[in-house]
Amino acid sequence: MTSPASQAYVDTYLAEDDHLADARRRADELGVVPIGPAAGAALGFLVSVVQARSVAEIGSGSGVSGLWMLRAMPADGVLTSVDLEAEHQRHAREVFTAAGIAPQRFRLIAGAGLEVMPRLTDAGYDLVFLDGDKVEYGEYLDEALRLVRPGGVVVFDNALWHDRVADPAHRDPETTAIRDLLERVSTDERLRPLLLPVGDGLLAAQLVD
Repeated sequence: MTSPASQAYVDTYLAEDDHLADARRRADELGVVPIGPAAGAALGFLVSVVQARSVAEIGSGSGVSGLWMLRAMPADGVLTSVDLEAEHQRHAREVFTAAGIAPQRFRLIAGAGLEVMPRLTDAGYDLVFLDGDKVEYGEYLDEALRLVRPGGVVVFDNALWHDRVADPAHRDPETTAIRDLLERVSTDERLRPLLLPVGDGLLAAQLVD
């Protein structure tokens, strides 16, 4: 079993630069919890491995996950990021711009994930990253499988949900929704799943059908 010391070591293995530090500071001010450093590195790794040129994200936050992904994409890669709060996206835009990301490389859409996702292009994305309302994760999966191309990857943050998912005593709506998602993904023959114990847990699934 990984000890807290080893988990802390993993989180600090790859140092984040000043731009990511600024995005985390902004997240604290906004009261949002961004993806952790190790999970951010894993997310960027997945983006790079699938050579993603088109990525969709639900939950912009202050731009932490978006910056990890944009830096892992090729120079012509585009991130479409959706968030209910326009103020969050203002901060994300400022973070991206300060980090030298060209404005044509990101598209920020203010709105609820389940309202915006149906308007996005079928099979138009190499990777879809979900970090929105946990109760809606099952519905996000339905939409994400329509949006991602064959061979592309769907990724969910908070797949371990503060250690609650592994403890059957926790049956709150968020934990139950994540457990149901994990079960669905593990039994769907169209998907090749992977559960990574980094940060608060990353669930990745490649569409192989």
